[in-house]
Amino acid sequence: MSPPRSDLYARFYRVVRRIPAGRVATYGQVARLAGLPRHARHVGYALHALPPGTDIPWHRVINARGGISLRRESGPDQTQRLRLEREGVAFNAAGIVELSIYGWTP
Repeated sequence: MSPPRSDLYARFYRVVRRIPAGRVATYGQVARLAGLPRHARHVGYALHALPPGTDIPWHRVINARGGISLRRESGPDQTQRLRLEREGVAFNAAGIVELSIYGWTP
């Protein structure tokens, strides 16, 4: 059984706040570090629930392939890429981040 949603989200947010600029983590990695392996999808829900202007660096969380997970509405995926590029994270021609270079190891 999972903790209540607010507790669950708070655990994910604590992990995401630790990801340094210029590094990325995967949804699954955030879930594992929060003590909830196999809850990667819930990390996505938690990040989607953040209010505009949040100081939580949501843009540093990407999918396991090193890509930005596309959203239904346009815009946030481009914002995410631009923010990462401003922090020095590079994307290859296929739009993938090399996790062996930019992946965060706590």
